[in-house]
Amino acid sequence: MYRLGIDLGGTNIVAGVVNKDYKIISKASCKTQVPRPESEICDSMAEVALKAIDKAKITLDEISSIGIGVPGAVNPKTGVIEYSANLFFHNWEVVKMMKERIDKNIIIENDANAAALGEYLAGSAKGAKNAVAITLGTGVGGGIIINGKIYSGSNFAGAELGHMVIVKDGKECACGRHGCWETYASATGLINLTKQKILSEKLDFSYMLKICDGDINKVNGKTAFTAMVDGDPAAQEVVDEYVGYLATGLVNIINIFQPDVLCVGGGVSNQGENLLGPVRAIIEKERYTKHNDKQTVICQASLGNDAGIIGAAYLD
Repeated sequence: MYRLGIDLGGTNIVAGVVNKDYKIISKASCKTQVPRPESEICDSMAEVALKAIDKAKITLDEISSIGIGVPGAVNPKTGVIEYSANLFFHNWEVVKMMKERIDKNIIIENDANAAALGEYLAGSAKGAKNAVAITLGTGVGGGIIINGKIYSGSNFAGAELGHMVIVKDGKECACGRHGCWETYASATGLINLTKQKILSEKLDFSYMLKICDGDINKVNGKTAFTAMVDGDPAAQEVVDEYVGYLATGLVNIINIFQPDVLCVGGGVSNQGENLLGPVRAIIEKERYTKHNDKQTVICQASLGNDAGIIGAAYLD
């Protein structure tokens, strides 16, 4: 038997057939195109699921269950997406609606939790007992695995790690608070830092702006790192500040959960050791357990976007 995982994102809906070895053997996708009616989103999810099954050259009877990862507050017990700001969903009975299209056992979960489970089963956290996965994207996503199980709290909205405050009265976050970690450590936060530095430079020449073809709107999460590697001191200042914010949150997570593995994913994590090397140096100095023999392994998540599909497929 096989399982099927669906990653319902703000841009794309991706479905994958996953075998017993946690390998994706086929995928299909389409654009999410939000906002649009929930029934249409379900139609699209069912369509890509059936396409992935067809591409795998198997039948629907060979699929034992379907899991769906969704950003936002998700209640796996009721099968309801209680709130998803980016997808404009509120109290959507998605499991009931999907079962009207595909009569299978269907489970839903927060997408960051699903990704953490994927990394735990088949990625960088494989073999760990306790693990935390962080995703650095538009925001900061978090997933916590304790004794092999997703931890989501009593109201299924736990692990919103991006919304711990690291700067009192700091920048306003989309959640309404000020100083949230994701405001500083997300890819969005890094882009904003880079733009601010470019605009503040008292120079006729900005190397970071040059590599963006002179268009500040082309600044992305790679700009400062690329310029830093090329020796630009202003870019080094941006990276150092960003690394400081990222490390602050990671130290808090390590001090609270003491996971065996903490893996960092999302687009910013593709900077590899240019990012994680200086992050580890700060963590080694600041973590509470600095004198212990056993320490949390800090590494790059290895599955990329496949983590969410694999984790969703193996939701129980």
